[in-house]
Amino acid sequence: MSDQFELQLIEDVFEAGGKLAFPDDGINRIAYVVHGGLKVGADSFSDDQSWHGKGPSEVNAASTGATVWRFELAPVLSNPTMLAKPHGTSHVKLRYQVALPADEILMRNDSVSFPPGGCAYLHTHQGPGIRCLIDGGIRIDAEGHSTSFGPGGAWFEAGPDPVFAQAAADRPSRFIRAMILPASYLGKSSITYVNAEDLDKPKSQVYKSYVDTPITL
Repeated sequence: MSDQFELQLIEDVFEAGGKLAFPDDGINRIAYVVHGGLKVGADSFSDDQSWHGKGPSEVNAASTGATVWRFELAPVLSNPTMLAKPHGTSHVKLRYQVALPADEILMRNDSVSFPPGGCAYLHTHQGPGIRCLIDGGIRIDAEGHSTSFGPGGAWFEAGPDPVFAQAAADRPSRFIRAMILPASYLGKSSITYVNAEDLDKPKSQVYKSYVDTPITL
């Protein structure tokens, strides 16, 4: 499919009681709470929880405020809705133009955790995604380059390009991820290992799912 959309990661830092109103723009959003608390309608979300929504909605921060990583699948070059004083501040951490992997797609938000020294063997995925490290450290080897990330560091993976991930040796590591996948992968792993000798090796990564839902554009 043509590249009509981009995947964005925006960091929202809500002041205590701050709010952010999303318009009726048809954009699919996932808001992962790094810390603090949010309320969207009758639903409340706190540390290590995610909200998914589309279209008009109002997000209200708790009295503690909140830091949120917001993933959006939006039309190319669209301007994200941003927090402003006195409600807080927002900034775009990463945005990449993406090719949708199928006519029917889903949006997945999960975390991937590694023990000290853990790794993800050379692999591909079935669609594009943005990752953001929340704990530890990690090195990503892809397309002939190696890049290391600390907490708050974000990177993009296109999906079909092979990637090797090496976590820090001295502490546990974990990243938060949002991916766009074919809807046929609902509830299924999207990872494919490149080398046959890696298929039966013990895998060190552990996954936690927050959102896995078909979406319309």
